[in-house]
Amino acid sequence: MVFLYCVLLGSCVLLLLGGLIEQRRHYANLNRIPHRIMINGIRGKSSITRLCAGALRGGGLVTVAKTTGTAARFIHPDASEEPVYRKFGIANVIEQIGIVRRASAYRPDALVIECMAVMPDLQEISQDKLIHSNIGVLCNVREDHLAEMGPTLDDVARSLSRTMPVGGVCVTAEQERLPLLKREAARRDCALYLVRPDAVTDEDMAGFTWITFKENVAIALTVAELLGVNRASALAGMWAAPPDPGVLEVKRYLADGKLLRVANVFAANDPQSTLMNVRRLLASGGIERPLHLVINCRPDRVERNGQMGALVADIEPERVVLIGAPTRSAKVAIPQKWHDTIVDLGGTRDATELVDEIVDGIDEHASLVAIGNIHGQGELLLEQLDTLPVAAASDVPAPRDREEARPTPHPRSEHVPGGDVPTGGRLPKAGTHVTQPLPRIQPGHES
Repeated sequence: MVFLYCVLLGSCVLLLLGGLIEQRRHYANLNRIPHRIMINGIRGKSSITRLCAGALRGGGLVTVAKTTGTAARFIHPDASEEPVYRKFGIANVIEQIGIVRRASAYRPDALVIECMAVMPDLQEISQDKLIHSNIGVLCNVREDHLAEMGPTLDDVARSLSRTMPVGGVCVTAEQERLPLLKREAARRDCALYLVRPDAVTDEDMAGFTWITFKENVAIALTVAELLGVNRASALAGMWAAPPDPGVLEVKRYLADGKLLRVANVFAANDPQSTLMNVRRLLASGGIERPLHLVINCRPDRVERNGQMGALVADIEPERVVLIGAPTRSAKVAIPQKWHDTIVDLGGTRDATELVDEIVDGIDEHASLVAIGNIHGQGELLLEQLDTLPVAAASDVPAPRDREEARPTPHPRSEHVPGGDVPTGGRLPKAGTHVTQPLPRIQPGHES
């Protein structure tokens, strides 16, 4: 019996020593990376990670990045990328240790990394133990992961604030819960900077070949300026950055002589982000009316199915197609006014039948907007649509032949005093203060 106790004690000691050695090696790897930027929030983290990395590359900084969203990617300093290998396909925050080790081998100026933790305690561990970021990004607070971070949006904001670097800098585009974020930043002695989307012009956005938001671009520009990259170089780097596989985009197909503009909005699976994406597409001309809305339902997302159904009143589609299961969870939330437009295809149709049923309800052309969650029937639908012929430019009707789109309001953020960020700031290593402070939101100042 004594022998077994000795074996157990020896094993524990070896594990402890192994953990200490791994921790020291990890901290040594972190110290080889002067600037560490961790992107947190509910929506758009992967896109912002790529934008920030592109902006820093545009300024000549050796930059490594890692995304976690639709498809986890390790992005090398030359912007080439590769999938992140996961044993058994399971994501775990411990993989960030390996990412830091790979990144440090480049001796980079900066590492831009997406926070992959959801549980509040794991978010804090990600900052305090794994990344030690000196620039944090908290892009937004939306209705998602309420079971883990909620139940209220204030609780979500507090949870996300756990990744604010102590004595560092945090950049945010969140305005509704700005007072709460200021209090959380003050507790951590963290300088909080609010970006203004209206500081990004339409000309700035015209350089992108993929669809993103001014809030995201404004965040990346602010991060770049904090590291001494001028605006022109940062924009050039962002324009050249490859988009995320889950980026919002519109594809054009021909089916039975009919033109389909298909917008995959599955990645924005909370109601606020979904509505923002649809409105942006309408305002930019990416999609036009007549608009057919496809809502994919999942049995483990019954509440979310209902939230997507409730958006019908705001989107005002000409037809609503329900797929997946249980479709009733979305149908009961759709206002009575649109019940005559509902086509319930359920969750048992094969991919070919799904597309055929949808195309049969289209006259000459239509925009097809897919919302909800992609898994299940949503994946089948997109895969089958990709088998259709791609529409050429000559197949797209001229603007005079199109039905005039209904005006759709496009929300713009108001200017908040103190949100301007001048050029020239450069951050020291983590754990120290900015020696040349930029205008910051003071803890006692209410916007």
